[in-house]
Amino acid sequence: MRAFYSVMWYLALPLVLGRLWWRGFKEPGYRQHWRERLGFYRTRVAGWHTIWVHAVSVGETRAAEPLIDALIEAYPDSRIVLTHMTPTGRATGRALFAKHGERLIQAYLPYDTVGMVNRFIRQFTPRICILMETEVWPNLIAACGERIPVALVNARLSERSLKRGQRFGKLMTDAGRGIALVAAQTEADAARLRSFGAPNVEVTGSIKFDVVVPDAALETGAWLRAKIGAHKVLLCASTRDGEEALILDAYQRMTWAGPVPLLMIVPRHPQRFDDVAALVAERGFSLRRRSAIDNEGADAQVLLGDSMGEMFAYYAACDVAFVGGSLLPLGGQNLIEPCALGKPVLVGPHTFNFALATEDAIADGGAIRVADAAALLSEASRLLGDPAARAAMGDRAAAYAQRHRGATARTVGLLRRLIY
Repeated sequence: MRAFYSVMWYLALPLVLGRLWWRGFKEPGYRQHWRERLGFYRTRVAGWHTIWVHAVSVGETRAAEPLIDALIEAYPDSRIVLTHMTPTGRATGRALFAKHGERLIQAYLPYDTVGMVNRFIRQFTPRICILMETEVWPNLIAACGERIPVALVNARLSERSLKRGQRFGKLMTDAGRGIALVAAQTEADAARLRSFGAPNVEVTGSIKFDVVVPDAALETGAWLRAKIGAHKVLLCASTRDGEEALILDAYQRMTWAGPVPLLMIVPRHPQRFDDVAALVAERGFSLRRRSAIDNEGADAQVLLGDSMGEMFAYYAACDVAFVGGSLLPLGGQNLIEPCALGKPVLVGPHTFNFALATEDAIADGGAIRVADAAALLSEASRLLGDPAARAAMGDRAAAYAQRHRGATARTVGLLRRLIY
């Protein structure tokens, strides 16, 4: 089965590279460092013990921050090689980990063929491979074999992903058996991951609770709020294609109990910034972009968050936060960050990628689930008009986030058995 999988990779490679080039029209980063995706690298790490961490994109890279910080401290003779699959993930890592200087280098993960993965391993000679969250690559795991232990940390697996993975049968179960350690977020995740054959599965919780809000983000948030002025702010964060139109239409129809709040929209993917700006213009709303606030100020009906690496700042500047990817059946996004900042959180009906975290936040009173965009705007109007209710809900959100801290220390404790 793995031989067939490998052949299919090679047959698909021209299409994969063509798609990479095509995506580069909207996001030029896809055309940079493309040789690394084939396993060709210029950087070497001679003289260092190498810990390899793979974080596919933005969310996984941000989640990896407390773990990487802890590994840098625990293993002073080691260097981190941090791999990604997307240019936005790489840019996020560059911003987050500049503080570590030469102790951390970045690269793209090669495509999952034996030859490309082996070139990566020969180049960097890692002592361990740490995969973040849901990344399971059969040839990568096979290439690591017994020489390089593979750990899947902060691991999560939805029921939908489980069913999709089971269609690959022995290919995935063989990969599961090759993982030396799984540190799962929840008991439900652990049970689903065991069904793939992973022999050593522990529940450690989510590392995302251990992320520390940077002082610089709070300062940027305060600056942004000062630019906005007296307006209340409803933030719609990490929105996905199709959601912004629903939100804007509901915002247009809404009869507000008090002053109309500023609607701040931060799309999940930067290549969609211009598309969202066009949606705003089509509906006749006045628009400001975050990138132009220095020159234009923030006096508008809609503020478009068109910057990378500032999500904490956006959360800090808002009064109520909606976490996107949840109005449509896309699985939702991480709601821990707004909770950690003590913001009342709204989510839509579709949060299967973060099911337990969302349900716990709702049960603790820090989050509310809404049925659709109209209900989102209605609930936001209620909270924005009731400072006491808003503050109490924010306090409960912060208490929820604080209660779940500690996964990083538990994960590092388990990894010590594999790093030698």
